[in-house]
Amino acid sequence: MQMACYFRRAIASQLSRVLGPPEETFITAVSAVPVSKKRQSADFRVSVSSLIENGYIESSADIQAQTADLAHQLKCDTVVDEIGVGHGTIHFKINRSLLAERVLQKVFNDGPHFGVKSELFHQRPKGRTVVEFSSPNIAKKFHVGHLRSTIIGNFIANLKEALGNSVTRINYLGDWGMQFGLLGAGFQQFGSEEQLKANPLQHLFDVYVQVNKAAEDDENVKNNAQEFFRRLENGNSQALSLWRHFREISIEEYARIYKRLGVHFGQYSGESLYRGKSQEVLNQLEAQGLLKKTERGTGVVDLSPASNMSFYVTVVRSDGTSLYITRQVKRENDKLKDIAAAIDRMNAWNFDEMIYVTDKGQQTHFQQLFQVLKVMGYQWAERCQHVPFGLVEGMKTRRGDVVFLEDVLEEARSRMLQNMSLSTTTKDLEDPEDTAEKVGISALIIQDFKGPLLSDYKFDWDRVLQSQGDTGVFLQYTHARLCSLERLCGAGGGDEKSLRAACLQDPPATAILQHLLRYDEVLYQSSKDLQPKHLVNFLLTLCHLAAVAHKTLPVKGSSSEVAQARLQLFKGTCGVLANGMRLLGITPVEKM
Repeated sequence: MQMACYFRRAIASQLSRVLGPPEETFITAVSAVPVSKKRQSADFRVSVSSLIENGYIESSADIQAQTADLAHQLKCDTVVDEIGVGHGTIHFKINRSLLAERVLQKVFNDGPHFGVKSELFHQRPKGRTVVEFSSPNIAKKFHVGHLRSTIIGNFIANLKEALGNSVTRINYLGDWGMQFGLLGAGFQQFGSEEQLKANPLQHLFDVYVQVNKAAEDDENVKNNAQEFFRRLENGNSQALSLWRHFREISIEEYARIYKRLGVHFGQYSGESLYRGKSQEVLNQLEAQGLLKKTERGTGVVDLSPASNMSFYVTVVRSDGTSLYITRQVKRENDKLKDIAAAIDRMNAWNFDEMIYVTDKGQQTHFQQLFQVLKVMGYQWAERCQHVPFGLVEGMKTRRGDVVFLEDVLEEARSRMLQNMSLSTTTKDLEDPEDTAEKVGISALIIQDFKGPLLSDYKFDWDRVLQSQGDTGVFLQYTHARLCSLERLCGAGGGDEKSLRAACLQDPPATAILQHLLRYDEVLYQSSKDLQPKHLVNFLLTLCHLAAVAHKTLPVKGSSSEVAQARLQLFKGTCGVLANGMRLLGITPVEKM
């Protein structure tokens, strides 16, 4: 049993004895108290208001009197040392020896599963999860929004996997449309096979920019592009062969760059896969009587409750071509293709949930997509969710604006390498460039994940790469420092079974143990709202608590029992840090 739930169950058992319902009822009502810098706090609390809301206690005008009355009926025992009353809450202090013993025992026994074995997750269904994220457009900029989508989607997929879900990661590429008419015509005019092999993404982007500029001034270039795309749509083998070549080398290049980020995909999908199925969706809408025509001849789906066309979604232009939603959103994606893709994925995976990770400019697009699926009779559309995120301003490399993800990774690595070379604490490293890259990436991720995903933020390289404060560099430094302590003070850290809990009663040690009690709650909160900020803030607080303990609780020079107990504490802290970092998509470094 997860240690926090061991304690929660003991408290829930007392609530059950007094109030009647089974103890399982009260497990989620018992929450760990955040560590306070100012004073020693209790370990758990129960809100009497929540007990009233759930009908376990009758409502009363004087909640404080009810709180005192309920607290009086609860008893201290071998688990609970003290019971106190706060403002509408009952506080519980756990036996200090039991706290140290149980917490560290579970940290070591559960290893990477620490926190996810909690009873908090027993009621949450495990099933098939599909996550669509990253989704760059071939031949176009891999802008900062794609970076955000990539790391957020990766976190969500990691978390769902850790909680026992079967996860499919999809990269839905922008790999079809008029851009390929331009690219095909442009490559024939400006392209170079040699440059394409040397730097595929950059060369395709350069050709695309060049042909776009040429098309502005030359009607023939525009006509050539339209002709190329027409041939592509009609299945011309030469045009398809060139398109396939562009797509394959782009995916190879993306996979190489994603690998640097520690990101992988189960499937590279794309708009091209659904170009034929768009017509099937159109036929289905027509057969169901859902496809209406406006006065201008545009095909729409009526979503108004009174079926009076007061609110509708356009799905096909008056000239019969599928509509690209480009006015409000940057993703050039046909609604019909999105509908076809959703149906196809349900048929393929029978998913329990499908999560789309894109910028907040696409919220309306996804709301409409889910509504259209529902009116088509697909009730599973309720299992689809859009996770939106805000915009990033000011992310530039030394060479200028970000064009590709690789530019960001190179910049993070080079700047971090420079910072490490100037630091007096940097260790001799086997591969300083690899360490610099891992630390640089963790800095990018932590900066991105600290606040609500929906918030916009201004990017500042100097702030992001600071070694002090709440940064990814500080997180990595703390992990490396704890690894170093373990290397210096004894392999394995002693026998975990013979821990002397009495040696971990100092306030800095207790603060770490209390904080670890909250880990499963933090993961539970992130699993509910898919926001990484809860985990990030937990890990950063753990780093600050570890820094205080490292300074005030020396291992070297202490008696054997004390040294071993403290080493166990630091080793356990290091393990939880590493677990949390991996969930966020960060690779922990052991030296820096």
